Amino acid sequence: MSQVLRGIGVSPGAASGPVVRLAPPPPDPDPGPSGGVPAQDTARAVGALAEVARLLRARGEAAGGGAEDVLEATAMMAEDPELAARVEALVGEGRTAARAVHEALVEFAESLRAVGGYLGERVADLEDVRMRAVALLTGAPMPGVPTLARPSVLVARDLAPADTAVLDPARVLGFVTELGTPTSHTAILAKQLGIPAVVGCPGAAALADGVTVAVDGSAGEVTVDPPAATLARVAARSATRAVTDADTGPGRTADGLPVALLVNVGTVADARAAATVPSEGVGLFRTEMLYLSRHTPPPVSVQVEAYRAVLDAFAGRKVVIRTLDAGADKPLPFLDQGDEANPALGVRGLRVARRRPELLDDQLAAIAEAAAGREAQAWVMAPMVSTPAEASTFVERARAAGLPTVGAMIEVPAAALHASRLLRHCDFVSLGTNDLAQYCLAADRMQGALADLLDIWQPAPLELIAMTADAGRLANRPVGVCGEAAGDPLMALVLVGLGVTSLSMAPASLPLVRRALATHTVAECQAMAGAAREADDPAAARDAVRQLASPELL
Repeated sequence: MSQVLRGIGVSPGAASGPVVRLAPPPPDPDPGPSGGVPAQDTARAVGALAEVARLLRARGEAAGGGAEDVLEATAMMAEDPELAARVEALVGEGRTAARAVHEALVEFAESLRAVGGYLGERVADLEDVRMRAVALLTGAPMPGVPTLARPSVLVARDLAPADTAVLDPARVLGFVTELGTPTSHTAILAKQLGIPAVVGCPGAAALADGVTVAVDGSAGEVTVDPPAATLARVAARSATRAVTDADTGPGRTADGLPVALLVNVGTVADARAAATVPSEGVGLFRTEMLYLSRHTPPPVSVQVEAYRAVLDAFAGRKVVIRTLDAGADKPLPFLDQGDEANPALGVRGLRVARRRPELLDDQLAAIAEAAAGREAQAWVMAPMVSTPAEASTFVERARAAGLPTVGAMIEVPAAALHASRLLRHCDFVSLGTNDLAQYCLAADRMQGALADLLDIWQPAPLELIAMTADAGRLANRPVGVCGEAAGDPLMALVLVGLGVTSLSMAPASLPLVRRALATHTVAECQAMAGAAREADDPAAARDAVRQLASPELL
């Protein structure tokens, strides 16, 4: 009998095939005393960490694009001087090289988990470094993806970014993990590769090798021993996807309503890769990658060079640049903000400018200088805007810097409730659905156990999106979505039905969303939006919308 497991869909599409389990991690090293020479053990431990960093960089270079940046960040974790110092101290206390590396990285991971937010989501990256270094030091098999004899669905307790980056979509039909969050590096890479994926799926790690599963990366469902009807539906969706990959052109509904289809990027390398994919521009350029891992703010000249490179890659199109989204949940050494009891509710995003206004002023000046004389249209928006006063102040500062098109992110329920007031000042707004769901339902994005509350199909976040879209329509201002929801073809139809005017997503999601819009009228999208809003829970909302959608999306 078939069984349905539910998790978080992080990469749209559907696939079915036999399960292949990820190779197990190496056993924890013996905690017994070393008996060796401390200096030699320290050298071995640090050498293993350096070798892991080299391996990660090699994989990143082979994968290219955003994967290279992700794995470079993980390699830098392995080379952290504080980590080396802690390993040396543990060796001095009598640990073996392997045990010292194990304990030091467990401690570092616990520290990041306690911080939460962006750094909490990097725990999986540190765990990967730990397992690889321990394997090198103990002679255990290197953890990772096994050689696949046939196309399969990869199943694991968790999947490291270093393994995800080198997955072959021709062999890995989809993957399922018991741990993970929608904004982890693994989830981000899955979208870039176009591999259907479900994370945070309880019970996944218990699936046996060889059992057939169907993975729905949009709905977050994994069907074990699927019936023939489910397999046929998956095959039809896969065939549709193969056809849609060739689709190009501006986004629009079947009856001609324009809906701009844009991409999300985080680095210059991301942008250059995404620029080759048919889109109408960038809906979200995350600028914090310029700031992370720096001990001083990036000079204006460095910022200008990066912004100009992204604008040039999208010449003739628009690029929406989000100002620094950092703070307590993405700690930067030069901010020196101290500890916060609840970083998600602390000094982050635009609020950082209260303490360090020069950071925002320098960034706005750099964006304006980079945009001068370029063919791309540079739009700028601030993250974590909560009040009309904050929106007004940001717009004034941006326009004073010479930027004509200025907006705000709608991530806080207060901003959605007062969207009409924000739009008295802003030229546009963009909905960040990940944080909007988190704050609306008081559910930490790091808590896999709260996946059902983090689901954007929940009625309450949909109401906030509807309120924001209504405000945009009355003010004749664009309202976009740049959160994960935009890349789900079914949800994209609902968003358009609610009145959203642009959708920004991972490049791999564009073809399916473009095709979904092209095969449904505005009236059909509005009917789907109405059905979703009337539902009592996410499952009912999805089911109601599926009944109204074209069969190829089911």
